[in-house]
Amino acid sequence: MIDVKPATRSVSRTIHRSMSLPSYVRHDSFRLSNAAKVYDPTELIAANTSYDEKYMPDEVTREHARYMHYAAHRMHTSKSDTELKTWHGIYLTLRDRIVIGNRKLIYRAVRRRMAVANRADDMIGDCHIVLIQAVAVYNPWMGIRFSTYAYTCLVRALARISQRLSTDWLARSMSLDVLPDGEPGGKSITEPTSSASFRVDQFLRDDHPLLTAREKSIIGLRFNLKEQTISPTLEKVGEELGLSKERVRQVQASALDKLRKALTGAPTL
Repeated sequence: MIDVKPATRSVSRTIHRSMSLPSYVRHDSFRLSNAAKVYDPTELIAANTSYDEKYMPDEVTREHARYMHYAAHRMHTSKSDTELKTWHGIYLTLRDRIVIGNRKLIYRAVRRRMAVANRADDMIGDCHIVLIQAVAVYNPWMGIRFSTYAYTCLVRALARISQRLSTDWLARSMSLDVLPDGEPGGKSITEPTSSASFRVDQFLRDDHPLLTAREKSIIGLRFNLKEQTISPTLEKVGEELGLSKERVRQVQASALDKLRKALTGAPTL
């Protein structure tokens, strides 16, 4: 009986002395004597491609993914830090091209969920992470379109996010009505109940260990917990605290996750 080996197999993430190496899909062609020539990424990377107005074609995505997995394979088999860093740079370049070329899938998926969730800005941020993860594990030799695979991953992730938000009393009792760009919608329309307000206040006390001082400041400013009439934007909060808009967004997301778990009894990591 002939032992038929699979054409591809998943290789798990490993810890290298210099960095954490990514997981990848290894193909039989990686073991060929001319693999280095077949998967030489120079010409592919040099190609001037822009997909600002359209999706990256599926076959182009598939080609980038094959070279990306080969670059990860070379990272795992590198003999020196210089070789490792070279292939790491190639891996990131190819991965980021796929993400940028297919990022419109995110907005398409989020628009589908807009009827049940108004936290588009947060969803888009979470979906970028999901898309990066989908790129990293996509098997370009399986014959599955990347757009189909990634879109399915995004829709499932958004369903989980929507379910989480539906049980998040912060999203129901505070002023979380937002515009499509994710900024607060001015004056608070629905005030928290007194018991809910008291529960939030206890986590925002200086002596409470759940949130850091920065997280308490940002939550207080962003969600009208300091008797403000207008909720400041991420940018305004950043200017007041000396932080970038993106950093404020990250701290806010972390703080809301901690509060959600504390208020719903979900386990914390």
